[in-house]
Amino acid sequence: MKHTLLILALTLPFTPALAEPLDTFRDCDVCPEMIELPVGDFIMGAPEDEFRRNLVWRDGAHHRATAEHPFVKTDEGPQHKVTVDNPIAMGRNEVTYDEWMACVNDGGCGGYVPRSSVPIDRHGRKYDATGNNSVLFISYDDALSYIDWLNDKTGSDAYRLPTEAEWEYAARAGTTTRFAQGDEITSQQANFHGGISEIVLIEKRPDFLSRNHPVPVDTLDAANPWGLRHMSGNARELTLSCYTETYVGWSTTSQWLENSDEDNCMRVVRGASYGDAIDLLRVAWRSQHGASERLSTQGFRVVKDLRPEN
Repeated sequence: MKHTLLILALTLPFTPALAEPLDTFRDCDVCPEMIELPVGDFIMGAPEDEFRRNLVWRDGAHHRATAEHPFVKTDEGPQHKVTVDNPIAMGRNEVTYDEWMACVNDGGCGGYVPRSSVPIDRHGRKYDATGNNSVLFISYDDALSYIDWLNDKTGSDAYRLPTEAEWEYAARAGTTTRFAQGDEITSQQANFHGGISEIVLIEKRPDFLSRNHPVPVDTLDAANPWGLRHMSGNARELTLSCYTETYVGWSTTSQWLENSDEDNCMRVVRGASYGDAIDLLRVAWRSQHGASERLSTQGFRVVKDLRPEN
């Protein structure tokens, strides 16, 4: 019996017990607020039956999913255990428009000024996405230019994009459910598109909102148990990792980092956005974008290596 319990303890993810809030810091007055994450283990990926979508696109048309033709998102597996062996801090929020413009006004970010608004509807109405909104229309290359400025500003080389393993570990925050908030999520907890959600679920959900725009990062009840906000919804978030059709199975976050230095690959994005259906907000969801793509739904957040050499 003791032997069985030991094997079980080694295979289950370790969730750090948090008796008090995690430490936070900001390295300069215009730098992102960072949260120091605990180290531990987690199970990365999703079981095959987690992706709940009742309407699927097949053979050039939409079809109801059935037992014979289910919708299986094969790039979210296989599930595997990952050990966090390189301590990091992660941005509490997605990088905001004001934080991006601090870089531009300081001579960084290639002088690139992203669009300041997004269209809300076909009648020409627009939403002002400046200030404390997530900065959008950011490509992978753009994000790297911001990180170069941030490292120069703070006199370090410790800031970077997260690998997708680090991103998922932070998003789960010790949980094992579809979302960090549980197996269901509400429009008060995340910013997603209610109308599209109803279509793919083939279900009327009057409680789902369709805001059609991002929201300021400090709004909604959007924090996970570690205090990270909008890990689900609001803006798709770029990662350092190259996209693969299934997981390679690296077992430590340092291995994920070592294998994220390829050029000319499609980069993984996580978290989904205000324009996506609710099923894409699951912690395990992943997709891919090119390095130069600037999209109205795409932003990023940063991590900082906390290893002694940094």
